[in-house]
Amino acid sequence: MSQPQAPSARSGRLKLVLIMLVFLAPIVAAGILTLTGWQPTGKGNGQPILPQRSFEGVRVDAGGKPWAWRDSEPRLTLVVLPGPACAAECVKTLALVRNARIVLNRNADRLRLLYVGQAPTTTDAQAVMSDYTLGTEPADTFAPFRPTTPDTVAVVLVESNATALAWYPAGFDPNGLRKDLQKVIR
Repeated sequence: MSQPQAPSARSGRLKLVLIMLVFLAPIVAAGILTLTGWQPTGKGNGQPILPQRSFEGVRVDAGGKPWAWRDSEPRLTLVVLPGPACAAECVKTLALVRNARIVLNRNADRLRLLYVGQAPTTTDAQAVMSDYTLGTEPADTFAPFRPTTPDTVAVVLVESNATALAWYPAGFDPNGLRKDLQKVIR
């Protein structure tokens, strides 16, 4: 014959079942959400580049040398594309993009700034452009991303493996770019 269980053994089993339920509940909830098609919406401020493309084969002349998309250490590249006649508003946006890099503090060296186009000629442009590497790209692969409106700037964020991550078209919010960079570069 079986003997009745002691109250302490019964409460021990109950605690074990409750602990198992605590760990099993999130797994079951995730399964239900996946089956119903729900996906989290952690959106960035840039527009995704679809289909994804690699700029590995894109030759950019940067100061007489080809731009190394894959650097000696993993670093992202912010490709800055000016519209026609980069003037005061363009330089102002360039300064804000540079500041977004500076805000990264100790991780600022993990982001390179590449300006592809004709350098601005305004008087205050020299101070801003000192943080950028000037480049030219003869094949004009960046034409779909380059703004056509005068005095504007667009930006393409490129991963350290030369894959384009996001595009920030002319008129983008530099604070949104800063927030995205802080998420990506840690």
